[in-house]
Amino acid sequence: MPPDSDLESPNGRILVVCTGNICRSPYIERLLAHELAGTGITVESAGTGALVDAPIDPESVSRLRAAGADADGFAARQVTPEIVARADLVIGATREHLSAVVPLHPRALRYAFALHDLGDLLSVVTESDIFAAPGDNRVAKVAAAAITKRGIVNPRLPEESGIVDPFRRDPRVFDQMVQEIAASLPVVVTALRG
Repeated sequence: MPPDSDLESPNGRILVVCTGNICRSPYIERLLAHELAGTGITVESAGTGALVDAPIDPESVSRLRAAGADADGFAARQVTPEIVARADLVIGATREHLSAVVPLHPRALRYAFALHDLGDLLSVVTESDIFAAPGDNRVAKVAAAAITKRGIVNPRLPEESGIVDPFRRDPRVFDQMVQEIAASLPVVVTALRG
């Protein structure tokens, strides 16, 4: 169960969102938490149509374990306004997920991104941009710095902007999911770690 206290997340809180909260978002959540271990950043996930209380899909579990990340103790949950409100950064598997999340807490428009869009924006953000950005913690500053690049970085075409949904599909689609996430997650991790 993710902590509710900001004292347990001194450098910020990230929310990762997909549909069922059993394939893409828990994979990103657990891999991101693994990569950000020791930073004081909390990573959690939820779904727009969550299979509430379900564990991570076994195909995602095997890929998490191969990456050295922890897949244990997970239960899918539905995204709520409260979960979105306490995040400093929302990462959607697709832009469509953000369309479902932002109406729950409209201020999230300022800190919600599809993963590929966030990676593209952060690829041109410098450490001095992050340092100068407004925010109470590292995660909030990274989100604010990314926003400033929205008019500078050309957005991807819609068909190139999302992570494939592997739910109930061939294991090769899970491999595709992993490859697509790996194309954008490293730049996000670098910005968040500082």
